[in-house]
Amino acid sequence: MRIEATGLGKRFQREWIFRGLTYIFEPGSATAILGPNGSGKSTLLNTISGQLLASEGALTYEHAGRPVAVEDVPQVLAYCAPYLEVIEELTLTELLQFHTRFKPLRPGCSPGRLIELMYLEKSRHKLVRDFSSGMKQRLKLALALYADSPLLLLDEPTTNLDRAGVAWYREHVHATAPGRLVLVSSNVPEEYDFCSQQLSITDFGAQAAR
Repeated sequence: MRIEATGLGKRFQREWIFRGLTYIFEPGSATAILGPNGSGKSTLLNTISGQLLASEGALTYEHAGRPVAVEDVPQVLAYCAPYLEVIEELTLTELLQFHTRFKPLRPGCSPGRLIELMYLEKSRHKLVRDFSSGMKQRLKLALALYADSPLLLLDEPTTNLDRAGVAWYREHVHATAPGRLVLVSSNVPEEYDFCSQQLSITDFGAQAAR
């Protein structure tokens, strides 16, 4: 997956969140999008994912040498963020069976195997609404990390995780990142220190946009 941003900008009413961002995210690379809280990291990820429309500039997508229309990006995208919800009225097993109908898992990984990887065997028949915040975050991470998707977006991936959860994230992001285009929005080195590229959103933030 290759994404090219050209003169990209996003504003809400009169306030520019970022502006003039030109950058190429190369296939198989991992890029950390850095900046303090409120600097626009999540807005950039949401714009790249197609959930938000850019106010100016352009985004072009390419996969396996072919262009991808913005409306088709969700088909090649796996996304984990604290503000994205899962269906809490289902049990873990029911949720995985439902989710994987629309977003298949990587070859060789089944819903049952994913439960094992998350160390949630004893909770397979438990309603997701009864999970702790850390369990829900591990679930959201697993669905993204083990999705059969060439584009992986991670926004503050260790939110709500304890030390064991952070170690779990680091183990599994290292296992699943190779060969994908990975973007990590963060200001915590533990979340992005595997990334070979860094992009500071503050270089294109409110001050730069004036």
